[in-house]
Amino acid sequence: MSFTARDPRTGRTLRTVPAMDAAELEARIARAHEAQEGWARTSFSRRAHALLRLAELLRDRADEYGSLMTREMGKPVAQAVAEAEKCASAAEYYAEQGEDFLAPTPVETDARTSYWSYRPLGLVLGIMPWNYPFWQAARFAVPTLAAGNGVLLKHAPSVPGCAEALEDLFAEAGFPEGLFTNLFVNPDTAGRLIEEDRRIQGVSLTGSVGAGKAVAARAGAALKPCVLELGGSDPSVILADADLDRALDAVTDGRLQNNGQSCIAAKRIIAVPEVREAVRQGLLERLEEANAHMGNPMDEGIRLGPMAREDLRDGLHDQVERSVAAGATLELGGVVPERDGWWYPATLLTEVDPGMAAYDEELFGPVAVLIDARDEEDALRIANDTRFGLGAAVYTQDSDRGERIARDVLEAGNCFVNGMVRSDPRLPFGGIKESGWGRELSPLGIRAFTNVKTVWVA
Repeated sequence: MSFTARDPRTGRTLRTVPAMDAAELEARIARAHEAQEGWARTSFSRRAHALLRLAELLRDRADEYGSLMTREMGKPVAQAVAEAEKCASAAEYYAEQGEDFLAPTPVETDARTSYWSYRPLGLVLGIMPWNYPFWQAARFAVPTLAAGNGVLLKHAPSVPGCAEALEDLFAEAGFPEGLFTNLFVNPDTAGRLIEEDRRIQGVSLTGSVGAGKAVAARAGAALKPCVLELGGSDPSVILADADLDRALDAVTDGRLQNNGQSCIAAKRIIAVPEVREAVRQGLLERLEEANAHMGNPMDEGIRLGPMAREDLRDGLHDQVERSVAAGATLELGGVVPERDGWWYPATLLTEVDPGMAAYDEELFGPVAVLIDARDEEDALRIANDTRFGLGAAVYTQDSDRGERIARDVLEAGNCFVNGMVRSDPRLPFGGIKESGWGRELSPLGIRAFTNVKTVWVA
């Protein structure tokens, strides 16, 4: 297996990197293991210094890294630059807060002293996707390193340049040589490492449900903790009293973010009868406007670039066609352009019912799905009628009611009121049901791969 980057605009190969042989793989893991043993004994101030330098480099080179991301996976370059800057904010957050998050918790018992502390586990393998090639890796790696662990990164095969840039970046920021190590290995090799290599003490995966189940099975067999952030089919419920312009702007931005290639943000838009037609018309207008600004993602003002891979584009188109064949109405888009590269227009499906691909499956591309509800109760039922549970949003001008719905009714790990679902270093991020388990970011993220150690002194 090789790691091959192709330009999504044209389909042309940019570069190919061969998989590592057994000798190089062992050398890299051994070096990371040695580096981590020393890193675990360093002061937090030493770790914070490296994190702040990492943030500085990310901000200084945001344009460079943004261009790299766009070349390898096609997102509009302004979004890619913002991704690099978001990674910097995570590094700063843990540099400033991490020591407090890891502070021992004293407890009064019959001992002279008793408390629990958070100690690093060792090496953690991160299996990361292509759609946010810097952010997903940083979201996992920054708190994991801040806790005193080492990181082995098995990145997606289509973004080798991003993988190499990340390894160089962490080394230049002052993390010990080899502490953050990139592994060009295939999934079978990664699976064997999880099961057989005792130096690897945990696994974090962001990816498909199938990949998550496979990794969870192998990690479970080896009794190693894992954090899984998997797929999503996020509902956005628009109630009768919603500020429609605000709601429509948010769901459109969410649906088109990253060329629609995101696990979160407005995959299923559910409208009550009072606003259904206004929502439909508003979506049409906004999606048509996006299609008028579909083009080279390196250019300023582009709203929609190509999808990252041909198989993803073709799979999405198949889901649209199957939904239409089952009775859904194609209001906009749904046609593969006759041009080089892997383009797909912003698309709107309405009259979508259970049993259709657009209702039941995760749509990973710029396709908005409008689902009709009989009333508010039915809208909330539909929102929870999914095997996924990563994010959900509700739009209403009654903030208190929206908060109650988000807190008590919506079945997801990340619930937003009057805004699109997104990750924030200060808040836990993760899902329920087939969207995975465990949490990244916030204090929970830095503690995810630690030994919560009880200490009792007579």
